[in-house]
Amino acid sequence: MIPVAVTGIDCRFPGAPDRDAFWRLLMDGVVTDTEVPKQRWDIDAYYSAGGGPGTTNTRRAHFIDNADAFDNSFFGIAPVEAAALDPQQRMLLESSWRAIEDAGIDPRSLAGTQTGVFVGIMSSEWSNLQIFDLPGLTSVRGTGTGYFMTANRISYHLGLRGPSVAIDSACSSSLTAVHQACAALRSGEADTAIAAGTNLIMTPALSIFYTQAGLSAPDGRCKPFGRRADGIGRGEGVGTVVLRRLDDALAAGQPIYAVVKSSVANHDGRSNGITAPSRRSQVDLMRRALSLAEIAAEQLSFVEAHGTGTVLGDRIEANALGDVHKTRSGQPCLLGSVKGNIGHTEGSAGIAAFIKTCLALHHRVLPPTVFGDAADPGLRLEENGLQLADDRRELRATGALGAVSSFGLGGSNAHAIVQSAPAATPCRLGRNGVLTISAPSPQALRHNATSIASALRTLDPAQVRSWCRSTNVVKRSHPHRLVVEGTRDTLADGLRQFASGARGDLTSSVPSHKQPAGVGLLFTGQASHYPGMTRRLYATHAIYRKNLDTVAATVEQHLHSDPRAAIFGDDGRLEHTSVAQPALFAVSYALGKTLQESGIRPLFGIGHSLGEVTAACLAGALTVDTAAKVVVARGRLMGSLPRDGAMIAVDLTVEEAEALVAAEPRCSIAAVNGPRSQTISGTTEAVARAETMIRRRGGKVVNLAVSHAFHSPLMEPVVAALRHELAGLTPGPAEFPLFSTVLGREVTGDELTADYWAHHVGAPVRFADAVQAAVRSTSPDYIAEAGPKTALLTLARQCEVPARTRALALCRGPESDGTELLSVAATLMRDGYSPDLSTLYGGEAGPLHRLPPYVFDSSNRYWSDGQVASDRRVVPIAPAQLNTAAARHEPTEYARRGIADGIMSLIAEVGGYQLDTLTRSQRLADDLGYDSLLQLRLLDRLRQQYPQLRHVTVDELLPRIHNVGDLVDFAVQRLEHNGKHNGMSA
Repeated sequence: MIPVAVTGIDCRFPGAPDRDAFWRLLMDGVVTDTEVPKQRWDIDAYYSAGGGPGTTNTRRAHFIDNADAFDNSFFGIAPVEAAALDPQQRMLLESSWRAIEDAGIDPRSLAGTQTGVFVGIMSSEWSNLQIFDLPGLTSVRGTGTGYFMTANRISYHLGLRGPSVAIDSACSSSLTAVHQACAALRSGEADTAIAAGTNLIMTPALSIFYTQAGLSAPDGRCKPFGRRADGIGRGEGVGTVVLRRLDDALAAGQPIYAVVKSSVANHDGRSNGITAPSRRSQVDLMRRALSLAEIAAEQLSFVEAHGTGTVLGDRIEANALGDVHKTRSGQPCLLGSVKGNIGHTEGSAGIAAFIKTCLALHHRVLPPTVFGDAADPGLRLEENGLQLADDRRELRATGALGAVSSFGLGGSNAHAIVQSAPAATPCRLGRNGVLTISAPSPQALRHNATSIASALRTLDPAQVRSWCRSTNVVKRSHPHRLVVEGTRDTLADGLRQFASGARGDLTSSVPSHKQPAGVGLLFTGQASHYPGMTRRLYATHAIYRKNLDTVAATVEQHLHSDPRAAIFGDDGRLEHTSVAQPALFAVSYALGKTLQESGIRPLFGIGHSLGEVTAACLAGALTVDTAAKVVVARGRLMGSLPRDGAMIAVDLTVEEAEALVAAEPRCSIAAVNGPRSQTISGTTEAVARAETMIRRRGGKVVNLAVSHAFHSPLMEPVVAALRHELAGLTPGPAEFPLFSTVLGREVTGDELTADYWAHHVGAPVRFADAVQAAVRSTSPDYIAEAGPKTALLTLARQCEVPARTRALALCRGPESDGTELLSVAATLMRDGYSPDLSTLYGGEAGPLHRLPPYVFDSSNRYWSDGQVASDRRVVPIAPAQLNTAAARHEPTEYARRGIADGIMSLIAEVGGYQLDTLTRSQRLADDLGYDSLLQLRLLDRLRQQYPQLRHVTVDELLPRIHNVGDLVDFAVQRLEHNGKHNGMSA
């Protein structure tokens, strides 16, 4: 049987609002019963110690807190619909989201995938309260009730395309849901599966039934397998797990709690009563599960039993377990039941037991079972090879096995065998990272920043990079995005500052871009080199190191020495042009390749002097071997010339530079870098005279660290030799646009022949022309410099690069700390892009980490009256009022404003919103939850309120309306048009 990994867990049970709290509750042996809250029902009206007809014999049960809270805006659900939703649907939506995140998956990334949803549910008392209120029955109450909607609601809001099924097999519903989810994965019907269970106690109905059936414990507590077991104590809650085939989970690097080895389901058939359990069926069920898992009974460390705490049920279950385990030769099988802590949670009982089992295997500890003062002697536990787990028990560190049972009141049974997860690959260590959080609103972002900051306090500093990598994958999809980079303490400090209202620069409010970022790449030329180029990056960044090693090995074949020795050495070899040029090529190529491998799309490439060879190579117009041959030959020949040349960067216009070189014949313009940025090249004496002349006039001059007068007539002696050495060079087409700094325009790649590169060494660099042509042609989002310094980014700003185009430095020069690629990642993430951060981080960061769950807003409350609280209603302006305004000849703008206010108030009323929360930019469907039913209801109200719109059809209206402003403008224009035809000024 194909093993299935449990990759994500979320739950909300009595006394435990989340998974970690649930585990603490189990380990501490807490029992969570309370008296029935007044919000549920008046217990005095239904309680009777004797349990007479129509009464319950207990005042207590196990309840979750804040069952009426729901973050409807997070899911784009209008308040009027949220008020009609069964709270079980609301709890499942939030729990599913958190479980998917816990699995290391961005929930939005599952849209359109074959993800299945299987929900166990036993009762929906909300539905009974709502659906039989016939006068108050509305469309939203219809879709807000019913078992079928519990699964469908999840699939709809997450856009899932796999099977979506609600399962009611009574108390075994949610473990049966796990079984069906596993079956869908094993059959290939789903690639990811969400299995869940839910239960909410809203009326005394089932409590009365249990009392009348003799199943209800007077103290409201289950005492599974205990001597004082006297019935069921009811409980409620929701639990969700995310399942994947084990191989898929391992390949994706997902965290794994445990592995389902087998799962089975059956029915008792005809036994001694439809509510009585069948020992034979339970034995058959467990033996089949063992057979499918290919293990023996004695390999099980424990069984998380159904264990309701009824004498009949417990004894039948213990005897059935004995038939399987009594022949064990080793340690007895430990026996436990979560119902002693949180009661019998009915539809969610199976998932509660399953989650306990997975957590026990994950933590390698079986929590104690709360059963009372002593075990029921009638169970004959020792004889049956069983031992009650009355205290914490350590489990095997690897390969531990447990089983979980869930038996339905009508005879439907489920059983699963679960194993501890395989050992995870050790995480790649890294103390710097880029942390991402996102939320639908700034307020929600602050709440979640506080939660993440709190978790950072206990994080191992060496795990920061892999932990941050998980946030990049899981928590990035909402429009309001917070991005912080740095060490653990830097991250935590940034989050705290943001949460307190500062550091707004860390956030953006842009939708996630579906396309990669468009980046124009600039490749540095000579004079930007220095000893130790990218040393820190090479030491810490595996991807860059791999790329530099690869290109260096190719260069070495032509240079006959390892360029890395010159790159990282301090022996002065970089002073020689023959070494400096190949070294610069290797560094720039490795930087550009690393950026490209992260999924960033080069919009264009421009190389300054030597950098043009690098640009052509990265674009595929030259192979790495050919490019290495070009730069080595070029550097060797140029370096063979007499060292009597110099170059200066000057703050002059082109015209001023031309006048200067005309007066100094041994000088020439080597590069046109911008409107007032030129490079002068020539003999040492001539350049010195030019420098003196410029300084006397108050001009600015920078001496460049070069050995020769590049891009000047002084290069002419090597042109023919270079052309000869490169004879036969055959360039290919460029894979992204290349803009030549020889021609000042785009080239396809075919032009880059031996003649081109021979001419290139003496021709002036037309950098400004190339940049201007590239910007006009491509409109980049960013420009990045692939080189050891940021020399070209400043020059490019002078060449018509728009202010909105942001600059990305891949290496800042000698002071570089090797984290620039993380800064690039932070910038792109903050701007709504999602590059492959494993590349920008420098390699795989190991398995994904479990992160703090999303913090939902709990301020909105909806309960069984179905009403939406609003104390600021605005009465729509009726047509009669508009006619009055027109009769008084009031300004048309006033009438328009009145119509707009009226439309806005209708939108608020139909959706259940407060008027002052609405804005024109809010999308009706995505932001306000106006689905097709609500849109039709709104149209009906518009027609009623404004008879002039009675002829407007759905086909005419809906295609034009996307947000609130669209609807307001449509109504204003149509009413104004009708008013003019009726003689109204409005």
